[in-house]
Amino acid sequence: MTTWPTGMPGLGWGADYNPEQWPEHVWAEDVELMRRAGVNLVSVGIFSWAKIEVSKGEYRFDWLDRVLDLLHAGGIRVDLATATAAPPPWLTSQYPEMLPVRADGVRLSHGSRQAYCPSSPIYRDRATALAAEMASHYKDHPALAAWHVGNEYGCHVSRCYCDTCAESFREWLAARYTLDQLNDAWSTAFWSQGYTDFAQILPPRVTPTFSNPGHVLDYDRFSDDALLEQYKAERDVLRMITPDVPITTNFMANWTFGNLDYWKWAREVDFVSNDHYTEAEAPDRHIELAMSADLVRGLAGGKPWLLMEHSTSAVNWQRRNIAKLPGELRRHSFQHIARGADGTLFFQWRQSRGGGERYHSAMVPHAGADTKVYREVCEVGTEYAKLRDVMGSTVDASVAVLFDFQSGWALRQDSHPTNDFDYYRHVLGYYKALWEAGVTVDFVAPGTNLSAYSMVVVPAFYTVSDAHAAVIADYVAGGGHVVVTYLSGVADEYTRVRLGGYPGAFRDVLGVWSEEFFPLRQDETVSLDEGSTVSLWTEHLHVKTADIVASYVDGPLPGVPAVTRNAFGNGVAWYVACDLDESGLRRTVENALSGAGVAVPPKMMEHSGIELVRRKGDVSWLFAVNHTDTDAQIEASGVDVLSGTQVSGRLTVRAGDVVVLREEV
Repeated sequence: MTTWPTGMPGLGWGADYNPEQWPEHVWAEDVELMRRAGVNLVSVGIFSWAKIEVSKGEYRFDWLDRVLDLLHAGGIRVDLATATAAPPPWLTSQYPEMLPVRADGVRLSHGSRQAYCPSSPIYRDRATALAAEMASHYKDHPALAAWHVGNEYGCHVSRCYCDTCAESFREWLAARYTLDQLNDAWSTAFWSQGYTDFAQILPPRVTPTFSNPGHVLDYDRFSDDALLEQYKAERDVLRMITPDVPITTNFMANWTFGNLDYWKWAREVDFVSNDHYTEAEAPDRHIELAMSADLVRGLAGGKPWLLMEHSTSAVNWQRRNIAKLPGELRRHSFQHIARGADGTLFFQWRQSRGGGERYHSAMVPHAGADTKVYREVCEVGTEYAKLRDVMGSTVDASVAVLFDFQSGWALRQDSHPTNDFDYYRHVLGYYKALWEAGVTVDFVAPGTNLSAYSMVVVPAFYTVSDAHAAVIADYVAGGGHVVVTYLSGVADEYTRVRLGGYPGAFRDVLGVWSEEFFPLRQDETVSLDEGSTVSLWTEHLHVKTADIVASYVDGPLPGVPAVTRNAFGNGVAWYVACDLDESGLRRTVENALSGAGVAVPPKMMEHSGIELVRRKGDVSWLFAVNHTDTDAQIEASGVDVLSGTQVSGRLTVRAGDVVVLREEV
């Protein structure tokens, strides 16, 4: 089975291309501008359903034929979409029952995109029919490099609460539980919720007060499965007709989204692709970008992956859509390549004149080709052409971070000790400490064999099965080092609290137990005896076998341990029972890295914003990205591939610049 877009001449470089938005005389100009920019891959047809299938069963491919022929003549490969991301008005008007329903019972209308219920048999029937027509029509087209199914599944409608979903949910539950098992898993003895028939079960719609936590979490799992089944239905049609064409769909593993369990989805695509947009006002947005890229590399199992979308400059959907500074587009592109991508594409090629995303930046802005953005696009395209040999190389890491989408789902529910906890940003805090230490990490799924890693960070692993807890305990007993954070091990996979004291599943390996959570008030802080400050979270912790690393000086728990270190078997387990400030978190992580024997590059103030990542294949490639406004020097030798300069011992990375060094070993 092919696992990368076919016929690619080098690193993928391009964008979503939406020619249906423009008169046909613009298309030839587009292809010429693409050639000048070095574009070699575009996604086509993502939102073209209404133009391809103009009424039920009436397909018009003539315009798309001409587009693909032009692209092929220009040497540009095509990631061809099934066009099913946005059902056309003729379909939703004819079958309004396929439209999604909110938890409060309001049925949404067409007028934007993703206007379909994930469980709708009508949508599935028409989507698979369109996919079959697309595959049959274009199976032999020489431009076809890959299939792009749907688009950003669950971005706007990740949960639907209609009667069709209710029936599908009951079937999903009946395949997993008996009624007795379900009542036990959901703790339905509380508030008189015991079910005597599956027919009584509804989606977790709006209720008088807090919904049942087990019910909500299982509905999250069901909804994830429903969307995945929609994807697989189209994928299987494509695979039957075009077995040699690889298939993907674009994930959103980033700060904006967490509603799908991408560990499951990654097993169902031929290659992993992702969309990423920075948080424009965040000063350290490049660090979150790095985390997203590392997470996607983990989803891809360490194999190369494709960045399907990012932005050349401003987006259109944040509160303040800040334009990117000169060089930022380039740095962001190379960050993704450094961390394992074998191509980066933008949304979109030409900036829209109208529609909901008309102010979203593109490779060709409203002002045309004589612009900062298009010039920088051309510069990066030229540089990518020099990096063909990087393709297929991989990134090695000795430290892992466990990432659990489903713990994130459980922790966002109401009726927790605090509603101010954000799972992704919690993980990002620990990732940032590792990034600032110069340590490249892998992200791993619950249950992953951890023996290859010197240290593993386990942040807020809340809903933990016995089997997954045993993997971590066995890793530590065998000589591994872990850093476990608060809100880990508290509940089982059904969100039932593990009795006997927190952190439940990890009490023995951590050598501690906690009798009560003490979340802090808004803006309240507490001091630790090693100089750190704590906000958001504390807990009443007791040590059994662990050593105390830091204790509270003041606040509700003076003298109580806050950070501990425990020898367990042949390994070591740290527990961080509080929400440390950045300096305290950085210090704790660096101490844990040192204890685990992880090499940390020498700390130099002028290098604090320099990102260094290696990709390895037949040779080693050092990517150096300077995110600061001052020049920096690092120890390195090799050939600067972008400039052709020989480097011997000392490499200068200019302010805001990128260097790719083919290292001498």
